[in-house]
Amino acid sequence: MEKVIAHVHKRPNALCRLICFPWAGGGTLQLARWGKLFSNSIEVLCVRFPGRETRFTEPFAKDMTSMVNEVTSVLLQELKEKPFAFFGHSFGSYVSFAVALHLKEKYRLEPVHLFMSGAHAPHSEAVDSLKHIPIFNTIDEEVLAYIRIQGGTSSELLHNEEIKKHLLLTFREDIRVFQTFSFKKAEMDSPFSCDITCFNGSDDKAHDLQGWQELTSGDTSFYELPGGHFYLLEPSNEIFLTKHITRCIENAGL
Repeated sequence: MEKVIAHVHKRPNALCRLICFPWAGGGTLQLARWGKLFSNSIEVLCVRFPGRETRFTEPFAKDMTSMVNEVTSVLLQELKEKPFAFFGHSFGSYVSFAVALHLKEKYRLEPVHLFMSGAHAPHSEAVDSLKHIPIFNTIDEEVLAYIRIQGGTSSELLHNEEIKKHLLLTFREDIRVFQTFSFKKAEMDSPFSCDITCFNGSDDKAHDLQGWQELTSGDTSFYELPGGHFYLLEPSNEIFLTKHITRCIENAGL
């Protein structure tokens, strides 16, 4: 489990686990440290995707299915033990949604709350258009320009050639996994009954968020916080997020 999950602040007596899923090209550093920001009632775990950090020498995931299967197999026992919620940002939102869907369909397990950040609803037309970006045919300079515009990566890291090279590869591989993700919503059925909260940065591009409310019979809420795509790294926004997530989980009636 330690290979796939960053578990920095252990709280064995917590009432609920919050599983965090990072963005394309990202690691566990920022989200794993959220553990110290939450009260003792919530234990934070962060998924570490292959090909980075302590999994640097491992091959990248081939597709969304293999990534979902790995996360599920590693976390299944923990998710059966006590209530859990998911938080995903950008690419991580789609991975967390795919894992949640797999857990519901195969094991009848459901999060008490889904927190989605900086991501279109998975069945929106905007997602389909992103699947056709020729990420491996796009030159490095264009990918780097996109990463710089989005933020979230310090300029010092991008000046290190080895780090920059691996970041480009990791980002491309994560986008390739995203492009293998497919979700077609049935006309009548909502796959979940839990509440869903959607976050977005006020200066980020517009995301198709409304579609998320079609995916649950529970309530869906929308919050816009100041900042761009990586608004969640701002300390003031971190405080809001952790307080709001705590309130949502506590109101889930655990």
